[in-house]
Amino acid sequence: MKKIAVLGSTGSIGTQTLDVISRYPEDFEVVGLAAGNNAALLLEQARQFKPKWVSVGNEALADRLRSELPTDVKVLHGEEGLIEIAGGSGADYVVCALVGSLGLKSTLAAIEAGADIGLANKESLVTAGHLVTEKARQRGVSILPVDSEHSAIFQCLNGENMKTVKRLMITASGGSFRHLDRAQLLDVTVEDALKHPNWSMGAKITIDSATMVNKGLEVIEAHWLFGLAYDRIDVVLHPESIVHSMVEFVDTSVMAQLGNPDMRVPIQYALTYPERKASPASPLDLLKQGTLHFSPMDFDRYPCIRLAYEAGRAGGTSPTVFSAANEIAVARFLQGEISFLAIEAIIEKVLSRHTVVAAPSLEAILETDAWARLEASAMQ
Repeated sequence: MKKIAVLGSTGSIGTQTLDVISRYPEDFEVVGLAAGNNAALLLEQARQFKPKWVSVGNEALADRLRSELPTDVKVLHGEEGLIEIAGGSGADYVVCALVGSLGLKSTLAAIEAGADIGLANKESLVTAGHLVTEKARQRGVSILPVDSEHSAIFQCLNGENMKTVKRLMITASGGSFRHLDRAQLLDVTVEDALKHPNWSMGAKITIDSATMVNKGLEVIEAHWLFGLAYDRIDVVLHPESIVHSMVEFVDTSVMAQLGNPDMRVPIQYALTYPERKASPASPLDLLKQGTLHFSPMDFDRYPCIRLAYEAGRAGGTSPTVFSAANEIAVARFLQGEISFLAIEAIIEKVLSRHTVVAAPSLEAILETDAWARLEASAMQ
């Protein structure tokens, strides 16, 4: 039985992770749950799964939980709580479903404790891929991708020799504004941006899908997960989101993983690997689907994907700046402070002001992250 800790348990990935776990109680024991400010949902989850460790965003919410939970449940809060549950709860498998750079320290703590990682937090690899992958190698732990695209690549590579891989092809739906041209993006609203055509996701990742930042983060993440250069990682527009990604081999064979858009499938595969179990997702009917469409990435229409490739190739602290500036810009857009197109403008401006630090330490990464956030917060 795997002992599971879920970081970000009240978010989209976290709740779907617990839905998968609930279907196989004989295989999983939830030992830790960590969330932000949704104490009411965390309390429901704690009562259902009975973990011995829980953490919430702040001390006031922690006090509320203590009054509602059994006395033998250890209630923590803040970033320290995340780190302690990741590394000290006794979990042998940690699902990191946190949004943004908040997941980095807790991911490193889980790896240091020897836990395998189900990784849905792109920013951990984007900002500190060299540290995370090296720490995982040293500790002998596995990083299993939860994102549908990276899970697809992981599945296509099972049993394959990486020397025979020619390139990866990550598919992208195009997001909520895929049918609009640049001029039509000038006046789009937050409500419009949050209407993703295929997936049900949290607010930040939905906005990131519309700007294509999400796909840029996935390119950088794939570089670290699979050890391929950026010129061997392509992005292909695929509006149906049926083909989750593809791998082309040197003999011209292409392997793809297909399925209806349902995050429970890659989540479950990451939890049960190398086994496969029955899934609650609806099966794919290609005859009913009829046709699938593919087109090349348009770097003029989606400049954020160009910025992601540039940041990835620059390396060092550049991806940290890309990720942090985007987090702030997206938050400001969601709050109505800036326009949709200002997101990409802010990212590009902050990147242009940054002096890259090669092979940065964790301290340098955190300092760069803080600097980029301040810069992005002040820009118009």
